[in-house]
Amino acid sequence: MTTPPQIRDMTMQDYEEVYALWEKSEGVKVSAQDSREDIEQYLNRNPRLSLVAEQEGRIVGSILCGTDGRRGYLQHLCVEDAFRGQGVASEMIRRVKSRFSDLGIHHLRIFVLRDNPAGRQFWEHRGWRAREDILPMAIEL
Repeated sequence: MTTPPQIRDMTMQDYEEVYALWEKSEGVKVSAQDSREDIEQYLNRNPRLSLVAEQEGRIVGSILCGTDGRRGYLQHLCVEDAFRGQGVASEMIRRVKSRFSDLGIHHLRIFVLRDNPAGRQFWEHRGWRAREDILPMAIEL
């Protein structure tokens, strides 16, 4: 029996490996806002909220998290296929929920791609619900 992956804070030293994991993970959409520079700013603005799961020196899971001061946002949750079903994602979620709570943030949001039914099922199984009253909108500057 192998030991479970160690979960720790994400640092910029993890960026290349985490980005590669995002790229190959079904249901995760990388964009221009996932550049090294943008992620570095994001991590600096949101210290100790994003996590990685590491097994034998290799990143096998990640979750990118931040806050606007009122709400917490969870993004890019992914776990390598070989480590799914072992509680890695659930443990990362548990830890970030605790960290948000410690900051006085009690309302969390995620964005699930419409063409990701497995992702929606994952979150709904954990008590999250879809908001049908909100229409997400965006603009590129």
